[in-house]
Amino acid sequence: MSNQKVVVIGGGITGLTVAYYLQKEAKEKGLDITCTLLEASHRLGGKVQTVERDGFVIEKGPDSFLARKTSASRLVNEVGLGDKLVNNTAGKSYVLAGGKLHPMPGGSIMGIPTQIGPFITTGLFTPMGKLRAAMDFVLPRTPAEGDQSLGRFFRRRLGDEVVENLIEPLLSGIYAGDIDQLSLMSTFPQFYQVEQKYRSLIVGMKQTTPPKPKQNAKSAPKGQFLTVTTGLQSFIDAIEAKLEPGTVFKGIKVEGIEKHNHQYTIKLSNGEEMTADSVVVATPHHVTQSIFNQYSFFDSFKDMPSTSVATVAMAFPEEAIKKDIDGTGFVVSRNNDYIITAVTWTHKKWPHTTPKGKVLLRCYVGKAGDEAIVDQSDQEITKVVLDDLNKTMNITDQPEFSIVTRWKDAMPQYTVGHKERVEYVKRNVTEHLPGVFLAGSSYEGLGLPDCIDQGEAAVKKVLEYMKINTPVLV
Repeated sequence: MSNQKVVVIGGGITGLTVAYYLQKEAKEKGLDITCTLLEASHRLGGKVQTVERDGFVIEKGPDSFLARKTSASRLVNEVGLGDKLVNNTAGKSYVLAGGKLHPMPGGSIMGIPTQIGPFITTGLFTPMGKLRAAMDFVLPRTPAEGDQSLGRFFRRRLGDEVVENLIEPLLSGIYAGDIDQLSLMSTFPQFYQVEQKYRSLIVGMKQTTPPKPKQNAKSAPKGQFLTVTTGLQSFIDAIEAKLEPGTVFKGIKVEGIEKHNHQYTIKLSNGEEMTADSVVVATPHHVTQSIFNQYSFFDSFKDMPSTSVATVAMAFPEEAIKKDIDGTGFVVSRNNDYIITAVTWTHKKWPHTTPKGKVLLRCYVGKAGDEAIVDQSDQEITKVVLDDLNKTMNITDQPEFSIVTRWKDAMPQYTVGHKERVEYVKRNVTEHLPGVFLAGSSYEGLGLPDCIDQGEAAVKKVLEYMKINTPVLV
């Protein structure tokens, strides 16, 4: 059997996962496969970036991943960082609505109430808003009609107040999107499934949510997220260190791909070409479309929007915060005159990130339909963020330092019909470009574990394809 070549395009967490597990499989099973990773920029990791400064560990992109999605922690362990894994501190979180901070109602799952007491006593909703939400107990199931927006689904079940003051700031924050445009079936299909089974969304979420494990009274309660104490960039670096020497090429952009019989010719920005028997494309959807622009079935990716966001990390001495708040952060409902969309009190949520006597705040700006702030200068963004923070926290000093990170067109929007669009493209890829596989945050989930899952699935597909295309030796 002759050596088979796999080229992975895109060195974010998805592409790194593919390269790592494919090389591991080849080594452990003695497969004659060479896997090469191409990255257009001069670093790997995509949106995962960590800055270490003056004893602070500051994430410029994602800061953690859900512990219950085990593929990420498994990969962390595989590359030797298992002893660095740590849960977040589970402190109070808040919703900023009507100009005031309201504690997140106890027992709410992604904004859906599962305990009546905290829901009745919260000041987040008017008595009429609470009554409207209670209609969930008597409303019939949503008629089966294909995809719909998250907003439409939740407004029907729980009413506008609960959606706008609780569900929208939580869910749209994950995608930096518009809840009335985001696809229910591509983001949270489990809510639809629960409603279809139990009729009432509230009853269904209560029935299907496992009880919280009992916490040791002496230790701080653990949260549902994990990170590594050395910063997520160290996770990226550890994966890269495990890859075969000479198989990673940075600063090389893929200009196009052409099919020739059972192989692919990859045209590179340095004027060279590379051949491959199989290609995994782990780039953002608009980049993927440009690579395959000769195939019209990729054109539907042109209609898939992406949102620009920015994060602002600010370091202070403890005494600069004149009005501290007992909690780990808050999200902002749209019914406020605020530019920030969320704030994490990182020094409380992730104590390992911040030196003793210091405070680290991480603020988020930019959302679908309101992205102009991202294009402002660092100074202007920092000033706007400080003005917003001072409405709740009374910060008297300028930060010791601030780090503004812009993510232009970085958040793919899973709008209504997303699943069908992606399936259409992938079906055509299978038919017209056998051996080419798409994976990454543009398709089936934005979080690190979602991207790792897609990377692992792509490895299986590549190996199955290779088996099909392995010549039988007589």
